[in-house]
Amino acid sequence: MERAVRAGAPVRRFRWPRGGGSFAGWYYGATTGAHVGYESWVERDRLILLDADPEVAGIASQPFWPHWYDGTRKRRHAPDYFVRLADGRGRVVDVRAGDRIDDAAAVSFDATGRACDAVGWEFARVGVPNPVLMANMRWLSRYRRRRCGRRQDIADLLVKVFDEPVARLARANHIKPPLHPPHVVEAPLVER
Repeated sequence: MERAVRAGAPVRRFRWPRGGGSFAGWYYGATTGAHVGYESWVERDRLILLDADPEVAGIASQPFWPHWYDGTRKRRHAPDYFVRLADGRGRVVDVRAGDRIDDAAAVSFDATGRACDAVGWEFARVGVPNPVLMANMRWLSRYRRRRCGRRQDIADLLVKVFDEPVARLARANHIKPPLHPPHVVEAPLVER
């Protein structure tokens, strides 16, 4: 199972129902160098956070089906993500807003957590991230691609120039060479 999870092939297809309330899609992860699926905006946001996490070395969506018997019938649940951490640990992540967890979902998360314990993986059920954090992370995620380069001198200068909260454009004038595209300084900055 470990090799199948690392291959990243989802165990079920993502659905895009016409006129449906689902917001499925594919996110290009800089960590994986490939597209990773998601089925909601909350999952997409968690995927952005996972992709930016320096502890994360790999991400696979809908990685496997744990099966169990609940005393009445056979059940199964495909967790949202399997995450390989840089130190080799595995983590299974289920994403659901706290107010959207019904009894069946709670049972599924509990069973998935027990299955993860049995094989030595971590399990995390996560909800909706902080909206200010996500506004910043969605903006920053656009610049994680290779085409944007990774000039450490510019990164260090940005940290120095924006270290204290002041008007963005006033600080942007201190950056040499000027940043291109110019809209970089118009994006929201991390709330302090």
